[in-house]
Formats: sequence, C-alpha cells, structure tokens
Amino acid sequence: MLDFLNDILWGKVLIALLITIGIGFTVASRFVQFRYFGRMFRILGASQAFKHDKHGHLSSFQALLLSVAGRVGGGNIAGVAVAITLGGPGAIFWMWVVGMMGMATSFLECTLAQTYKQAEPDGTYRGGPAHYISRGLGARWNWLAGLYSVLLLVTFGFCFTALQSYAVATSVGDAFGVPVLYSGIALAVIVGMIIFGGVKRIAKVTEVLVPVMAVGYLLVAFVVLGMNLERIPDVITLIVKSAFGLEPMVGGGIGAAILMGVKRGLFSNEAGLGSAPNVAAVAYVPHPANQGIVQAFSVFIDTLVICSATAFIILLSSVYEPGSGVSVEGVALTQSALADHVGDWGRSFVSIALLLFGFSTVLYNYYLGENSLNFFSTDNTRLLNGFRVLIIALVCWGATTDLSTVFGFADVTMGLLALVNLIALLFLFKPGLRIMRDFDRQIAEGIEQPVFDVSRFDDMNLDAAAWEIEPEDLARIRQREAAAVAQGK
Repeated sequence: MLDFLNDILWGKVLIALLITIGIGFTVASRFVQFRYFGRMFRILGASQAFKHDKHGHLSSFQALLLSVAGRVGGGNIAGVAVAITLGGPGAIFWMWVVGMMGMATSFLECTLAQTYKQAEPDGTYRGGPAHYISRGLGARWNWLAGLYSVLLLVTFGFCFTALQSYAVATSVGDAFGVPVLYSGIALAVIVGMIIFGGVKRIAKVTEVLVPVMAVGYLLVAFVVLGMNLERIPDVITLIVKSAFGLEPMVGGGIGAAILMGVKRGLFSNEAGLGSAPNVAAVAYVPHPANQGIVQAFSVFIDTLVICSATAFIILLSSVYEPGSGVSVEGVALTQSALADHVGDWGRSFVSIALLLFGFSTVLYNYYLGENSLNFFSTDNTRLLNGFRVLIIALVCWGATTDLSTVFGFADVTMGLLALVNLIALLFLFKPGLRIMRDFDRQIAEGIEQPVFDVSRFDDMNLDAAAWEIEPEDLARIRQREAAAVAQGK
C-alpha cells in the first residue's frame, strides 16, 4: 500500500505540481531567483544592522542558517547516494533542475510566510503554511491548515527525527564501532539540553554549527575535485547523457533518473514542502521578499552546492562504476567513495559530517513540530514539554530500530505534506506575485532597501502588528540609503 501511494504521489502528482509551480512562478516572476541572486548578500549584510534586540527576533541570517540546518542533512550524503544507485548519474541532473525550480518555489512560499505572519503578545512572530492557508485563503480553509499542521508534526516532528537519529547512529557505529544505543543516548541528551531552550537557543547553536559543518564538508569536496580535475568534464557529460536516457545501461533509465532526482531533490532541499517557511516567518525583516530571496539561496546551497559535492565525490571514485551496479549504497557508498580518494580517514570524516548534519536537522525537525502544535494552541506549555520529552525518546528509539517501514511511511506523509502546500501555493500565486512586484517597484524607484507598507494591502487580511518596524531600525535603513546615495555621487 505504501509503495502504491508513493508511486501515485511521487511518480505523477507531485512532479506535475512541482513543475507547474516552479516553472510557472519562475516565468511569471521574470526569473526572480536569478534576478536577485546578488542582492541576497546585501540583504544578509544589512540584516545584522536591521536587528532589534528588544524582543530577541531572529535576523535574516539566523533564519537562513536555521533553514540550512534543516535542509542540509542525511539527504545530502545518504540521499544523493541512493539517487545515484537507483536512478543512475542522470538523477543528479534532475536534482539540479528541481533545485533551480525550487529556488523560485521557496521564494514564493517563504515570501507568503513572511507576509501572513502573526505577532504574538511577547513581540515574537508565528507563521508558516498553516497561517498563509488560514489567512490567505480564508476561514473556510482552516481544515486544510489544520491538516497541514498534523502532517508537519507527523513527518518532521516524529518520522524524520527518528530517521535522522538512525542515520547518525549507524554511521558512527560503522566508522568507530560505537554501539547504536550509546550514540542514541548521547544524541538524545544533547538534543534535550538545546530544545528546552526554545527556538532562540536552537538559532544560536545553528549559527555556529552550520557554517562549520558546511564549509568543512565543501573543503574536502574541493580537495577531491582538485585531485580529479581532468575527469570532471567526463562526469558532467555522464550526468547529462544519463538524464536523457542516452546511457541506457546506467541506473534504471530516464524514468528512474527523473523520479529519483525529483524525489531526493525535494527530500533534500524541501522546496514546496512548506517546512522552511515556518522558520522564514519568524525573522524580523523590512519586507517579505527579503526572506524569500534569502531562502531561495538556501535551496541553492543545499542542492546546487552540497548535493553536487557528494555526487562528484561518488562519481569520481572507482567505487561506483556506471552500468555495473554497486555493492554498497546509501551513506556507505559515500563513505567508500571518499575513502577511495583520500584514504580510510574519509569514512570517519563522512560519519562526523553526517553526525553534524543529522544533529542540526533533528533540532530543525523539533522546531517544525513545535510550530505545528502552536497553530492549534499558543497556551500549551505542558503540551510542548511533553513533546520535547517525546522527541528525546524518539531519538533513542530511532537509533536502535530498523526504520525501513518508517521511511516508507514518511515518504507518503511527506508527499501529502507537499501536496497540501503546493495546492495552497497555486491559490496564493497572485498574492505572492503582488508582494514581489511591490518589492520590484521600490527597487525601480531607487530605494536600496524596500520597506513593506501593510496599509497598501488592506484587502489581504494581514496582521498589521507584525509589520511595525521599530523607529530606530527604520532610521538606520534610511541612513544606509543616504550613505549609499552619497557614495554614488
């Protein structure tokens, strides 16, 4: 039954919706993910100045790192290896396509999450797909928002937490001989110490952890590329040919390449799932499009950079021979491939990378589960504490259990989660474009940092309190603009 549902969702429905929304918004927005790619760096730089500490809001940079912490996980190491094993090298090409389309999709969903965010009495924000479904589509769609929240809780809060724990524990056991139970207990203790501090403590941890783990992994990948410079064009040619069925003995042909590329690409970068908007919504920014641009870059980091690094490590090794099958798969394939390049220490390095990636993803999954519970009730301290205890238990249980059935179930719930969110994005396509065009208009008028005027959107059922910019922050924006104009003259 799980296989049947997965085939329907991933083989037909989601591919059609992802292509429709990804390409549709890319064209309608005039390739927004590429037009504003360079601006992303200016937004991140300005976010450090546009940071009000009165309520301890997350900045654009912190929200970016928290979303990268969730996107960059087992899918970047084990998932890419699975895609190559089952779909051949061509799956990487379709993963790239999903990534580039996903940048536009992520811009849309994260911009909407910012637009429809809700201010809390303590000055913080809540938001995400459940909120833009409820506010954007109206009260009669509250049932769909509730369904999304339940699917988010089950998929990320429960299933993916256990799966990440399993991936970390088995990898550490393979590399260092540590019993999975001990790894699970250690991981659970550390996770527990962090999640009881809430999203602010999670953000502080990821602000340090994510750059270290991502840069470290990429440095090793660059070493591998440097050792095999002359073979890189051949690997790229193999990827492209395999993607269009021109290498019939590789993987399962073009159908398998597309299916695995789309499935693993979405699993890795999560564009269209609606998970990242839960984080994007809580950032303190002057305009919703700011966070849309930043989160589009998050997809680029995940799929076009880190997933590609893993793919080249595997395809440049002698462990994987196109058309001959492989004796190892998943994370073991990535470990064997890196060991082939740099020696046995490569196995340990992959395990450490997976440990860091998996750990950061568990924290991210917890926050998504917490946000899904907050949709139903904001006065739920006992419920949240109970959920935190359950997460700790799931980390221990997941490390010691065969999760093949859980993985199949998670694929189904993730597919349903994506289906609900993509349907909502179709209905909210025009409001998303409207917000983007307000940003475009201000840029065209020479305003370096557009500011969102909620009064111009009275018909959209927005929470005006969520867009009250502190006077000192607004003054700081204007000072930066005046300085930029003076330098330009």
